[in-house]
Amino acid sequence: MDIRRDGITDPIVIDLLKEHLRCMAEVSPPESIHALSLDGLRKPDVTFWTIWNGHELVGCGALKELDSQHGEIKSMRTAYVYQGRGIAKIMLRHLIGVAKARRYHRLSLETGSMDYFEPARRLYAGLGFQICQPFGAYTEDPNSVFMTLEL
Repeated sequence: MDIRRDGITDPIVIDLLKEHLRCMAEVSPPESIHALSLDGLRKPDVTFWTIWNGHELVGCGALKELDSQHGEIKSMRTAYVYQGRGIAKIMLRHLIGVAKARRYHRLSLETGSMDYFEPARRLYAGLGFQICQPFGAYTEDPNSVFMTLEL
């Protein structure tokens, strides 16, 4: 597996992100969708990576800098045919490593509270993330679970 910093120009990458946004729209009410748009992922405070297996795109993830000591995980997605194979764990470990290299003190995320998101919540908890209060610009939302990891 090869993890690459990505400028989000490849149509295959764009298709995976559009799939991610479509899926979020199917399982979450509009006011509770916090996934970044393509333009949002291209902002200077966001770094985006893809994971490749040879020439096949298998997943992606991003790290948004909230401030000099706090980062947020965004746009974690595994291609359907690779789900259940540990791709998300590889990306999450990569993002944690980058956050540590940037000397962040804390890494946080928002995910859904619905059953659909249970595998993601288990993944995050398995690598030490704990449920927390809303952070940054987030507010309480019954459709969201907020998690954080002290680094």
